[in-house]
Amino acid sequence: MNYLFRHLVAPLLGVALLGGCARQEAVPTVPVAITVGQNASAPGFPEGFESGTKTAYTSGSVTLGSGSWTLSDALLGNTSADAKTGSQSARVRNSGTLSMNFDLSGGAGVVTIAHALYGTDASGTWELWASSNGGASYNKVGSTVATSSTTLSTASFTVNIAGTVRLQVRKTDGSTNRLNFDAITIESYGGTSTGGGGTTTGGTGGKKFLFDASHGELAGNADWALDVDNGTVPRYPTPAASGITSSTAETYWTAALSSWGVALVKLGNSVENLPSGTAITYGNTSNPQDLANYSVFVVDEPNTLFTASEKTAILNFVKNGGGLFMISDHDVSDRNNDGYDSPAIWNDLMTNNSVQANPFGYSIALTNISETSSNVLTSSTNVILHGSQGNVSQLKFSNGATITKTSGSQATPLIWQGSSAQGLSNIMCATSTFGTGRVFVITDSSPADDGTGSPGNTVYPGWTEIASHAPLHLNASLWLAKQQ
Repeated sequence: MNYLFRHLVAPLLGVALLGGCARQEAVPTVPVAITVGQNASAPGFPEGFESGTKTAYTSGSVTLGSGSWTLSDALLGNTSADAKTGSQSARVRNSGTLSMNFDLSGGAGVVTIAHALYGTDASGTWELWASSNGGASYNKVGSTVATSSTTLSTASFTVNIAGTVRLQVRKTDGSTNRLNFDAITIESYGGTSTGGGGTTTGGTGGKKFLFDASHGELAGNADWALDVDNGTVPRYPTPAASGITSSTAETYWTAALSSWGVALVKLGNSVENLPSGTAITYGNTSNPQDLANYSVFVVDEPNTLFTASEKTAILNFVKNGGGLFMISDHDVSDRNNDGYDSPAIWNDLMTNNSVQANPFGYSIALTNISETSSNVLTSSTNVILHGSQGNVSQLKFSNGATITKTSGSQATPLIWQGSSAQGLSNIMCATSTFGTGRVFVITDSSPADDGTGSPGNTVYPGWTEIASHAPLHLNASLWLAKQQ
């Protein structure tokens, strides 16, 4: 199968140039102790207000996907003026409220709520309140939020209440201006974990994987995320991961990396997207998606440069024990025509940062190859080639770059081009270490592509095209998470 047209999406082909150095921002370079309020998604969440019908503002209860809610001076809106991610969202006026009529037994850690103005209405304010006694009394969580845009944005609250809890959204400005609310996420509360690769999911022993969608991973004909809903990448793929069983198909979610994500959940791990507009930080306790809260950061073919502070965060995350899964594409694969393709972006991370030059001991070569190679490192003990998820004997590139190892570095090549000597160049995937962390790099995005994506995108089943592709990615994921 020829993948050329998927990857050569830029109408103007040219050589990507590395940008100049911005001011470097320092962050802590020691392991960061983080109080982690998020673990597995609470049962029934995210709540997207897609089920149920309520067309009047009069107070009344409605059964939603997560359970029964009372909507007071509020309704479920589905007009073109309602800001929403699906077919409908909650619309609140005056001093209206959205109140859960049920308790979550697993507590609540971090809660996120999407909010926007309805139509052309003026700005309004609202708050989140929580009850741990069945709704008898409530306490305000965090600060009052001001909504001023017709585009949905996400507010985050650290609730950190163990045991039973229920939530209420209160419009507080009292005006007739209407606000829309959508995509409420709640994470069960699990206490304190150590950042930089030590985070586990609520009591299961699994690890947390964060898939980046903040650097143009949906540009052009790409869908490099776990799930895309109506063109938007949610933090938590929908339906909720709690519904995944051993027999769940990868089509449970819809995006090019859904097979990968579903497989990780089946192995007892948790997965999240990092949506567009969300910061990449390390050691920032006010950011619920700070890298210190995860074990592995997966970045599949970034299409915009990392900022100076983002590069510092990524490298210190790895240096202090985190796992980085790097995926590049071929030379001249600039999907968004900003002058940078993924080889240039990864090389910029490794050469233009304030932490350490050449931290991983390799660079991405500006090449474009298509071949199926069986030129695999001979090793019976390498857990990526021979791990718990199967053996790796081949790797197919459908327009990918190659890797060049620095002589004497800590990098370990795993697969080379078929006709190449097993040396320092023509490498197709490799591992490395930096500090106490681990890195895996593969220089074609096609093998991770499971053939599902947003309507109108042309995708290909690289995940199943070669039997070795799924074991390679899953073994590498578990190795990065220090699970094998």
